Amino acid sequence: MILPQTSPSRPTAIIVMGVSGCGKTSVGAALAERLGLSFVEGDVLHPPANVEKMAKGTPLTDADRWPWLDIIGAEMATALARGEGIVVSCSALKKIYRERLRAATGGRLRFVYLSGSRELLTERMGARTGHFMPLSLLESQLATLEVPSGEEGVVTVNIDQSVEGIVTDAAIGLST
Repeated sequence: MILPQTSPSRPTAIIVMGVSGCGKTSVGAALAERLGLSFVEGDVLHPPANVEKMAKGTPLTDADRWPWLDIIGAEMATALARGEGIVVSCSALKKIYRERLRAATGGRLRFVYLSGSRELLTERMGARTGHFMPLSLLESQLATLEVPSGEEGVVTVNIDQSVEGIVTDAAIGLST
């Protein structure tokens, strides 16, 4: 399967998005591997103050997120300027965040929105270890989420399947 994102003449950035616990990192890394692109875990780009805040169970504000989104935008813009596609995991919860990221890439950005039920997300977050984001922040993220229905360049994939199945559905959606 040849995807438009892998075209050397017009590489594209892809953000794997959704609330905490939806599998952004696992899916993003596997999707990047399948497409032959580099992968950046967006959480590692958070300023230390953001990580500390979330670790304490305090939701981030828009003011907290702007610098982080700008760092992600710069990472994608740099890759695109080198003529390379890139996959990044980023919650991108609000439309205004997605618009800021689109602007950073000159519109050369696609999103894979990982959609799942509250019950499945709760189960997944409860089972993971070693992550700074506590289960208590899931409700805050769900309340903040503006589902990207109808937005151009967004592929929605249900997470109620294996990572391999999610990646396959994402790759198919990105190829259209």
